[in-house]
Amino acid sequence: MELTARPLSRGPGRTLLAVYGVFAVAATSRALVQIADRFDEARLPYLLSLLSGVVYLVATYALATDRRRLALATVLVELVGVLVVGTVSLVDAADFPDDTVWSAYGLGYLLVPLVLPVLGLVWLRRTQPGRMGA
Repeated sequence: MELTARPLSRGPGRTLLAVYGVFAVAATSRALVQIADRFDEARLPYLLSLLSGVVYLVATYALATDRRRLALATVLVELVGVLVVGTVSLVDAADFPDDTVWSAYGLGYLLVPLVLPVLGLVWLRRTQPGRMGA
């Protein structure tokens, strides 16, 4: 009997995918507007917002197309990013004159950027091949 993985975009995965999609569009478009309009004001935060947008775009693609390794890699990058940027933005606020998606652990987005990668990792674990009940 071959054990197959549960598709990532089924059941609760649809909601997870939708949230990733919203964050992909929101973070990327916000960063592009900020870079186009006032890049000189806060280069690091705007580039980090663009990075987060790209990470969300790739994660959305990976979850939608059931590319588990890519999904795992992007969700881990996302988690590390939100933890590092969140910490640095609080410790050295002078380097962050404007918020990024990951600033203060995503406080401007109701901490969803902090919770989302954790939920992503839980979902990847729960739907992995060979898992009972998956």
